[in-house]
Amino acid sequence: MVGTGEYVTGFVGGKGADSDKSTGVLGLVCLDLRSRGKIERLGMVGVNGKKFPALRSHMQKVLGEVYDGIDPSIIETWPADNVVKPDAFRDAAAAFQPGDLAIIFTPDDTHFDIAMACIERGMHVMITKPPVKTLKEHLALMEAAKRKNVLCVAELHKRFDPIYQDARDRIRKMGPFSYYWAYMSQPKHQLETFKAWAGKSSDISYYLNSHHIDYHEWCLHGKARPVRVTAHASTGVAKKKLDGVETEDSITLVVDWKNFEDGSVGHGVYTSSWIAPKADVHSQQRWFYMGQEGEVTVDQAHRGYTVAQDGASFASPNPLFWKPTPSGGKFAGQRTYGYISFEAFVDAVAEVNSGKKKVSDFDGTLPTISTIVGTTAILEAGRLSLDAGGKPFELVYPSDDIYAVPSGMRPAQF
Repeated sequence: MVGTGEYVTGFVGGKGADSDKSTGVLGLVCLDLRSRGKIERLGMVGVNGKKFPALRSHMQKVLGEVYDGIDPSIIETWPADNVVKPDAFRDAAAAFQPGDLAIIFTPDDTHFDIAMACIERGMHVMITKPPVKTLKEHLALMEAAKRKNVLCVAELHKRFDPIYQDARDRIRKMGPFSYYWAYMSQPKHQLETFKAWAGKSSDISYYLNSHHIDYHEWCLHGKARPVRVTAHASTGVAKKKLDGVETEDSITLVVDWKNFEDGSVGHGVYTSSWIAPKADVHSQQRWFYMGQEGEVTVDQAHRGYTVAQDGASFASPNPLFWKPTPSGGKFAGQRTYGYISFEAFVDAVAEVNSGKKKVSDFDGTLPTISTIVGTTAILEAGRLSLDAGGKPFELVYPSDDIYAVPSGMRPAQF
């Protein structure tokens, strides 16, 4: 596990995270997978070893003392407790073997170097979304993974949501694409959680729009491809919260898609924000899809389930994504899509290592680095559009083949 923050451990700024992930997700999943015999050795690497004593205490409190059979003390850590070392991931990778796996949850601008080091070590790699910020880096990872014959995927858990899966199967039968919009937010207090990197190493579009852009690309795989991107933004809150860091509050990307079936054009609108008020859900998430022969509406944040309890705020929890509440003293989140996303990768690695399947066999079932190129291209083109004052950018393809991936981008010509 590369990274020690909220999604891995639930530990942020010297205390438990004020979110729906106070237990962390990845660390607990890996500990449970180990108890089930799917993982053996577990390691975790960060930058600042001086925070590990407090981090271990936190994990013991929220995991070891809560769930029967979960022992976070077995996790090896890098660097040493008295050391600050930004490239400690290299030491950790060297301590593992080719065929082992690395799961990366670090700031966006660090993904490439870490993933490349692990791939060159011969490790299978999963990277939190977005895997990288530029098309150039994405294509380099794709080539390296192919050369080393290892599995490289992005952690895009919405693909494992049963509602999203069913919607995708229906969308595939709704004719050429016409229109799609998606909205996803984080409450503004998360800017405190993200203060170390927000607006510096990445923006809210890379962080949140990546989810639904990937989902849309997955729905349209082999049926349509993105051809032009224009970006719009709102400002005013994040800069104050981040002590003057220049970054957007909300970002909207408008993307034109060309359908292969009839040459018609559809368009998608993807909006993300990190200045939402604290509400009944940690993250507002909803979208609408229209094909030429049908439409779908999904409110991913509300599943008709609400909870009110003394000492806690009114909430609309989503145990389909993550279930930290123990059941009979045991962790019981194995069937959530936040868990399955990791388990599917672990199972795939086991099949590749055993020789039962080839790496390429998972291009149709997992978000592999070679099948999500369009999402990275859209996100980078959106950033270029913002930096150019909203100028549209066209995606360039090497051929008209329906599975050709973008090779570059350029300002749109009028």
